[in-house]
Amino acid sequence: MIIAGVEEAGRGPVIGPLVIAIAAVKEEDEFKLKAMGAKDSKLLTPLQRERLYDAIIDLCEYEIIVVSPEEVDAAVMSEETNLNWLEADKTAILINKLKPDKVYLDCPSTNLDAYKNYIQKKLNYKPELIVEHKADVNYTIVGTASILAKVTRDSEVRKLKAEFGVDFGSGYPSDPLTMAFTSKNFNKYPFFRKSWETWQKAKKQAPQKKLGEF
Repeated sequence: MIIAGVEEAGRGPVIGPLVIAIAAVKEEDEFKLKAMGAKDSKLLTPLQRERLYDAIIDLCEYEIIVVSPEEVDAAVMSEETNLNWLEADKTAILINKLKPDKVYLDCPSTNLDAYKNYIQKKLNYKPELIVEHKADVNYTIVGTASILAKVTRDSEVRKLKAEFGVDFGSGYPSDPLTMAFTSKNFNKYPFFRKSWETWQKAKKQAPQKKLGEF
């Protein structure tokens, strides 16, 4: 039996992409992931995650989707969908690609059954879906996927900083450097999530230009 875990990194930041990853392995080989130290990425240091990433991609089948800030904004500001359903849509794409027999999902929604049913309808086959809160902590295979997602997200953030020659911190609203950067530069770069309250507030509080300054 092939088991898989799906997890995301970067739901909360005002800057940069959302990343969603799936990792799949033979059920009898999951112990190898646990033995190498795979667990929820938040419980690991950046160096530990980087080292585990290479070991994981050698052992597992995997797929990763990078969702742009523009696509996140479109979902958040849409009347037809939202961030949870966007994550569910991408999750279904990942599952359909690898077709594991059993999939463990860390559910972002408070309604576990609704989330599970939504994804099942998007699949072109019928795997066993285990949909829970804190699955990234409770299941090694989901923690494994979280490492793939987090390392990829961190890499994407480094690319943005290098491309634009700026340092905006982690990209999360809880980061003072990110907050200060957003306040000063909200209208200068394409990597902001404009649907986020942090960005909206920065735009609202920006001093209005006088007529002669245009």
